[in-house]
Amino acid sequence: MAKIRPLPARRLCRECKPSQFEFRTTDDLEDLADVIGQERAVEAIQFGIGIRREGYNLFALGPSGTGKRTTIGQFLDLKAAAEPIPPDWVYVNNFEQPHKPRAVRLPSGRGAVLRDDMEELVEELRTAIPAAFESEDYRTRKQEIEEEFKERQEQSFGEIQQRAQKRDVSLIRTPVGLAFAPMRDGEVISPEEFQKLPQEERKRVEGEIAHLQEQLQEVIYLVRQWEREARDKMKELDREVAMFAVGHFIDELRAKYADLQEVVDHLNAVQEDVIDNVDEFRKMEEAPQIMGIPLPPSLTGDPLFRRYQVNVVIDHSQSEGAPVVFEEHPTFNNLIGRIEHIAQMGALVTDFNLIKPGALHRANGGYLILDAREVLLQPYAWEGLKRVLRSRELRVESLGQALSLVSTVSLEPDPIPLDVKVIMIGERLLYYLLYQYDPDFGELFKVEADFNQEMERSPENNQLYARLIATLARRNELRPFDRGAVAQIITRNARLAGDAEKVSVHLLSVSDLLREADYWAGKAGRRVVRATDVQRAIEAQINRSDRVRERVQEGIQRGTILIDTDGERVGQVNGLSVLMLGSFSFGQPNRITARVSLGSGKVVDIEREVELGGPIHSKGVLILSSFLSSRYAPKYPLSLSASLVFEQSYNGVEGDSASMAELCVLLSALADVPIKQSLAITGSVNQHGEAQPIGGVNEKIEGFFDICQARGLTGEQGVVIPASNVQHLMLRRDVVDAVRAGQFQIYAIETVDQAIELLTGVPAGQRGRKGDFAERSVNRRVEARLIELAETQRDFSSPPEKEDRRSRS
Repeated sequence: MAKIRPLPARRLCRECKPSQFEFRTTDDLEDLADVIGQERAVEAIQFGIGIRREGYNLFALGPSGTGKRTTIGQFLDLKAAAEPIPPDWVYVNNFEQPHKPRAVRLPSGRGAVLRDDMEELVEELRTAIPAAFESEDYRTRKQEIEEEFKERQEQSFGEIQQRAQKRDVSLIRTPVGLAFAPMRDGEVISPEEFQKLPQEERKRVEGEIAHLQEQLQEVIYLVRQWEREARDKMKELDREVAMFAVGHFIDELRAKYADLQEVVDHLNAVQEDVIDNVDEFRKMEEAPQIMGIPLPPSLTGDPLFRRYQVNVVIDHSQSEGAPVVFEEHPTFNNLIGRIEHIAQMGALVTDFNLIKPGALHRANGGYLILDAREVLLQPYAWEGLKRVLRSRELRVESLGQALSLVSTVSLEPDPIPLDVKVIMIGERLLYYLLYQYDPDFGELFKVEADFNQEMERSPENNQLYARLIATLARRNELRPFDRGAVAQIITRNARLAGDAEKVSVHLLSVSDLLREADYWAGKAGRRVVRATDVQRAIEAQINRSDRVRERVQEGIQRGTILIDTDGERVGQVNGLSVLMLGSFSFGQPNRITARVSLGSGKVVDIEREVELGGPIHSKGVLILSSFLSSRYAPKYPLSLSASLVFEQSYNGVEGDSASMAELCVLLSALADVPIKQSLAITGSVNQHGEAQPIGGVNEKIEGFFDICQARGLTGEQGVVIPASNVQHLMLRRDVVDAVRAGQFQIYAIETVDQAIELLTGVPAGQRGRKGDFAERSVNRRVEARLIELAETQRDFSSPPEKEDRRSRS
């Protein structure tokens, strides 16, 4: 096997060279108009906002801070500006069914005009109608009707009076009505005197009175008819006067809105209602007061005049193009709209004027942007959104009505047709969970825009990245950055991407670094941000977050956490792990030990046994048993009992990045070959013994390097990594310098044989022609130990011959 040599320093960090840039500072660069690194997402966005078909709403998925909202906003602003302005929508009173307000569509900008016109109409009518009824002509005609009735009434009663007097009977008025009384010598006689009259006289008078009573009843009947006729004439007169007072105002509005039949129909209904309620306009009463203080209109409430108002729920009088709405707080009511109430005399009342629009109303005819997580956090907001997208109409109702929790009478406004493109923004996990568990999601959101976290590093992309930095600097009003600072930022973001061939396009992190570098440049009194300012900003970010890392390293230095960086030990190796705390991650070495004894062929993962190991870590340990049984002594049963443990691990362990270290320490214990403690190893392994890449390789290397540097670099210390992780190396400058000086080594391996040879200094050994491993190799010793354990196990399983004969006898 060829000897594994340390990686040269040039392969440990691919720095961005400032010499490739021709500009002096970012002020020399133009703004970046396009979105870099998001070609797939941009294409999906353009398709999603371009197709106007049912269900083709858009879901932008990706990590927070990748510029999803900014990118979508840019495209929507351009697209919406070229689209027509959607119509206005208003709610007006339904005079026949007041609990079902009517929705009226108007051209953009005319909703507010109609509202103002109706308010002006009501104010005009409040003065014009009382004035019309105070006119001389109205009073004269009213008086004529009253006098005509009065004259006919008096004439009829006069005739009855004359007839009665001719018969010595008088018509008198009593508290209970009209009555007849006998007379003598022109005077009404008392009942006592009437009783003194002769019987024949009394009978005659009684007969006359009865006859006159019949005539009086006929006259009273006629008077009632005349009274009704007079009232009808008065109503007709009032209607005529009201029509005269109202008509020309309504006619003006009819002419103004002649092109809108729904508005004309509403004006006709308004005119009829005004005429029917004209008496209310004639009452010019003052507002109610409490202790001399007038009550506000919201409490007194003028239902007559409120019923003629226009509630503009969608107003595009100031709009330019289609609306683009982002709802920060997408509750059910904020999305769908709500019906408010006002308190009157201890009761809650409402009318069509209290219908309030939601975000979907404001975005109707355009685009609505929502945060998926915020929508899902609000009760019933997601269900309400799906309902309106399926029905394609906006029906304003309270949450109690939607859930059938209340049975009280409330408003049932006309639904408004919905034409909106919804764009939801969220994490990938939310998208996949919704797609998996919500059957409606795939039908309503058919377009996904998947945002990348990184893009390829190339000379062309470096130039684009420099323009991105220039754009962000100007947008945030920062100092210009020189070419060295730009190169340092690109190098840093390649490190954040965890790949030497890629660079992070996490715009939030880039913007934060620019702002902080600008701050340090200002502290230094510079007008241009330099590479030193960028580096200081990076170091300050790390310093603010690395308290835990310092405590861990302090524990190792003080011997609280046991880690060896020199010497050799059998069955002990330095593994490497990564701890993530918020946005900061760091590596630390972990002592992994193995013990082997005779057993049933089981490799015990102590972390799993005590439920500190995750499923992926447990899977990696189970692979070790398969590797041992298939590679060594295949003709013998695996007869060992091995235990593996992360020493001083008190938290959960997850991932398979330590499986290579666990396999090597297990082989060391089996072969009784010591492992160099000056080396640490990381990497995953498969059943064939091949090294597989892992994550956090830079942090792991630096974690072990910091411990070795604190104890003193000897040139023997180093880290073993999978060869497939070399492309991900973006190490700190001090690590690269130490490797260049020969004080620290980094090895790349492809198989477990290479790893165990590096760690032990003993050849791993390959099988020869006879099928045996080379003498004194690690693999030969492992196989011999496994065969020894198998034979011992067989001897224990087979009873002695004497005991066997006794049992037969």
